[in-house]
Amino acid sequence: MAEHLIPDHQETPLRTHWHALSKEQIEHVLQTGVGGLTDAEARNRRAHYGPNQLPPPKRHGPLQRLLMQFHNILLYVMIGAAVITALLGHWIDTGVLMAAAVINAIIGFIQEGKAESALDAIRAILSPHATVIRDGRWREIDAAELVPGDLVTLASGDRIPADLRLVKVKELRVDEAALTGESLPVEKCHEAVVINAPLGERYSMAYSGTLVVYGQASGIVVATGTATELGEINQMLSSIRMLSTPLLRQVDRFGRTLALAILSMSAATFVLGAWWRGQPPSEMFMMVVALAASAIPEGLPAIMTVTLALGVQRMARRNAIIRHLPAVEALGSVTVICSDKTGTLTRNEMTVQHVVCAEHVFNVGGVGYAPVGNLSIDGRIIDPDHYPALAMAIRAGVLCNDARLREEDSLWRVEGDPTEGALLVLGEKAGFTQHVSYEAWPRLDAIPFESQHRFMATYHRDSDDEPWIFVKGAPERILDMCGAQWSHDGERTLEINYWRRMAADTAAQGLRLLALACKRASPLGGCLSFTDTESGYVMLAIVGIIDPPRPEAILAVRECHHAGIRVKMITGDHAETARAIGAQLSIGVGKPAVTGAEIAMMDDATLRRLAWDVDVFAQASPEHKLRLIQALQEEGQVVAMTGDGVNDAPALKRADVGVAMGMKGTEAAKEAAGMVLADDNFATIVSAVHEGRAVYDNLKKFILFMLPTNGGEVLVVIAAILFELALPLTPAQVLWINMVTSSTLGLALAFEPAEYGIMNRRPRPPGEALLSGFFVWRVLMVSVLMMICALGLFLWELNNGTSMEAARTMAVNAVVAAEMFYLVNSRFTLASVISLDGLTGNRYVLLAIAACIPLQIAYTHAPTMQAIFNSTDLTQLEWCKVVAAGLFVFSVAEFEKFVIRHSPLAARLNK
Repeated sequence: MAEHLIPDHQETPLRTHWHALSKEQIEHVLQTGVGGLTDAEARNRRAHYGPNQLPPPKRHGPLQRLLMQFHNILLYVMIGAAVITALLGHWIDTGVLMAAAVINAIIGFIQEGKAESALDAIRAILSPHATVIRDGRWREIDAAELVPGDLVTLASGDRIPADLRLVKVKELRVDEAALTGESLPVEKCHEAVVINAPLGERYSMAYSGTLVVYGQASGIVVATGTATELGEINQMLSSIRMLSTPLLRQVDRFGRTLALAILSMSAATFVLGAWWRGQPPSEMFMMVVALAASAIPEGLPAIMTVTLALGVQRMARRNAIIRHLPAVEALGSVTVICSDKTGTLTRNEMTVQHVVCAEHVFNVGGVGYAPVGNLSIDGRIIDPDHYPALAMAIRAGVLCNDARLREEDSLWRVEGDPTEGALLVLGEKAGFTQHVSYEAWPRLDAIPFESQHRFMATYHRDSDDEPWIFVKGAPERILDMCGAQWSHDGERTLEINYWRRMAADTAAQGLRLLALACKRASPLGGCLSFTDTESGYVMLAIVGIIDPPRPEAILAVRECHHAGIRVKMITGDHAETARAIGAQLSIGVGKPAVTGAEIAMMDDATLRRLAWDVDVFAQASPEHKLRLIQALQEEGQVVAMTGDGVNDAPALKRADVGVAMGMKGTEAAKEAAGMVLADDNFATIVSAVHEGRAVYDNLKKFILFMLPTNGGEVLVVIAAILFELALPLTPAQVLWINMVTSSTLGLALAFEPAEYGIMNRRPRPPGEALLSGFFVWRVLMVSVLMMICALGLFLWELNNGTSMEAARTMAVNAVVAAEMFYLVNSRFTLASVISLDGLTGNRYVLLAIAACIPLQIAYTHAPTMQAIFNSTDLTQLEWCKVVAAGLFVFSVAEFEKFVIRHSPLAARLNK
């Protein structure tokens, strides 16, 4: 065995240079030849290299995964509240809180299981079978049995089973979109390419998991299993840790800070009451426990779940399918969107935009495969029949063509090469359909396109039985065949400099070029041969083709810019094409496009600076995309990444929000992403960002509502202790307010629609605290207002000779009334709610208040409730005083908004 001569391709950098070695060098290094390996040699190599499979990742067991879901500050808060309510004997509340904690953990457990299946999706891409030569005979084997040195044959429709160095090629085209992002099939060859060629230009290689769409070939296996390019992506994906979302990081910090504040407040209250003011320690202990329970935001996990779930529903209606619940809010905090080009920003439908003839440049209207659009010159619509060169060029493009254009369910589709499909669509727009053309100009022979010849030729006879040969291909190749050009007045001498200049100008716009020519002659030998394509042709036109931007994507990018979100294009396509599409989308205008090869030469510090300054990245590999995402995150950005291929999966998983394509995306991309676009449309991402911002707004509104209502109760008790007053609220009454009213009222804010102008704001800073200085002020202000209402009403009633039970009942109702009115205030953070929309725009707010009123009436007047909470009946006048207390809070809160709206602070808060 010559195993010692074989480099360990899993350890040496040589494996990345197979594309640069000749066939003879490959055979020498891998000790193989035309007869392939022997069975004995294959067994030895398989024992050394292992099976041609991607190993499953190490995973935690189900029980450990479930327990890990409880390691979450929100669940700690819920469980803490449950323990406290259990100590107080409120078993129903305890059961509800514990059930909510368990449900949240189960949801996380299920979502994590779905995320892990991303790796399973990549492994499923591997081909199950392969045709190899063993002991000099062709045989079909399980692809897992392949080893380096095996000689494998490929045919159209095959999924490539391992990384191959091609040694024999016949018109091979491979769809590498899942690996490189290149939208068109790649033509392969057996000649070595330069050593530093990017992945998409290693034409002598065929990579595991990609698909043969045309032709045949044979190649030598140079990498198997984890050593393949697909295996590297799998390893990269398994090593990436999914990041927490901005909201969860904020809530985590907020929860820790609040927990410390609650403990400090509780200890201080106990000391003040028991030691300084001489209150009975047992009574103060129960009061402190009640205050702590009221201060814990046990409604926050519920409101988060409800708000995020509602966001999921709204996004689903806009074709954005959320796979991980926290991704809903994370979209709202995005500062950068890194988008794939093909199919996301563009239609993934090649379209002819310009036809350059000898005397005119024609513009072609319409986009995509739908044959709708006019031909024009300088904005003036023309009839192609009045321009002989144009008419013949369109005819040539339709006849010298192997694609098919079909309409299915009102959608136009192309079967075959997308570039040829674009020529068929041009023919339909000009009235020269494929069906009619084949009947009037039947094809008699053809020379199919081959990469080494760079053209296709077809032989036809017209309705007068005159012979014609049409050719299409690379402009420089077609020009070599031509000695004349077709003009308005017939054939003229070829102006080679004109055509070269026009080709350069059209290519500079990022368009792919095809040249069309014809010859009125029969094949010399009766059958079309390469001898018939050497000379004597008349140049008809150069056609400029591009995958055009989606019109809605142009508007969406503009909306992102208004919203302060940078949009960056990361594509596997060529730099010129990427730059041209970027300019049409207003992405990276006036800036250079950076290629993957340039990224590979940069250190991390340089890349961090460049990642923010440059907006168009071309010919990017999976490693390049992942490095770009990480560089932006290290600069403090919240990044959304779109993608559809296996090559995008690592970056999708690493991004703060991974967005996969639902229509053309691979399963690996979908499983690694947090969101899937059902329509593969960039504009859908912008709609999702809008919903994400609304979700975050509603969460903050809930917190702005919840903290003052809890804070008001705390201040009432603390103020009474400080000033040696009777306690206005008993522990049981504090828990009633907190459990029955605060959380239930606040849930209505989850249904709040987005405020006007939400997409005109700048993204919130990624490191922003959940409560800003302004929010702290609002919380303190409203807490003090509620304390003034409840404590003031309590003392006033006592001073007027009202019983302790009645005064406390009024204090409880004053707090609840203030919460009801403040709930309406909380609909808009700064805008006034004194309008029809402000007062009635959210029916769930009205329903919550309507549900709360009977509860308070029952609390006040029901004998059972009176026995439990020591409440008592109130007169109509006393109820009016309660309502007046709520109106006081409402009026002051609206006045504060008015002052802030007319101050310099408003501009900063609305950014």
